Amino acid sequence: MNSADNGKRILLALVALVFAAIMARADTGNSVDVRAGISHEDYDRLLRKYVNQQGLVNYSGWKQNSADVSALDEYLKQFAAEIGSPSQGNEKAASLVNAYNGLVLQWILRAYPTESIWQLNDSFTAKRNEIGGRKVSLDDIEHEALRPLIGYRAHAVLVCAARSCPPLQQFAYTADKFDEQNDAAYRAWFAREDLNRFLPNEKKVEISSIFKWFKQDFEKAGSMPKILGRYAPAPVREFATSGNYEIKYLPYNWGLNDQGPHGRNYREAQFLLDKAFK
Repeated sequence: MNSADNGKRILLALVALVFAAIMARADTGNSVDVRAGISHEDYDRLLRKYVNQQGLVNYSGWKQNSADVSALDEYLKQFAAEIGSPSQGNEKAASLVNAYNGLVLQWILRAYPTESIWQLNDSFTAKRNEIGGRKVSLDDIEHEALRPLIGYRAHAVLVCAARSCPPLQQFAYTADKFDEQNDAAYRAWFAREDLNRFLPNEKKVEISSIFKWFKQDFEKAGSMPKILGRYAPAPVREFATSGNYEIKYLPYNWGLNDQGPHGRNYREAQFLLDKAFK
């Protein structure tokens, strides 16, 4: 075996170890609760202003506008208060999705420019975020609260600042529209051929690695074809529902979801180094 083959085997082994570590974060614990009555209007305005139709963020323009940086900070302060009346159901889901995505945006803005969220220290595991009177991590929000609450539906709406994430939507989630908005996020994700591909002529689908990492969440909802068929673009919906195809998982691009130049050239080898040392 030549040195190139050895290098490839080592890289694949490192990738497997990294993804095993990512999945190991999905442990159980006390659920993250959030108070009722949080207003999302200011956050909605910011998303409409700084997110484009591809889900990329104008971090540079946002960071240069101190009033809008402060507006995001003030919005997120609403989550910190101790809980008197806890939110439930879709109100809780909408608030926690907004909190997760808003906290990611805040974290990136404070560090910008950067090429990836993985170049920052303990982005997902550090309990640095105040919600409901206690410190929680992004992982806590995702794995302790949202996945138990809404299952597979969480994976289309949580956006961790990566180019392979489902696209960040140009609106804040709300209790009264959450089901409709969640469906819209799935359809927007599946409509992106760089993120999910349906290839009837080849009897193949090439889908996000998210479907591999959280396979059990999708299986609990029925089956992968059931989910793919529900949200796939209309021309390939019947094919997606059939299950008569090979499934391949696309490599995950952790480059920053920036409208500017940052993250465009972030490579897997750099991700592995950042994951090892950050």
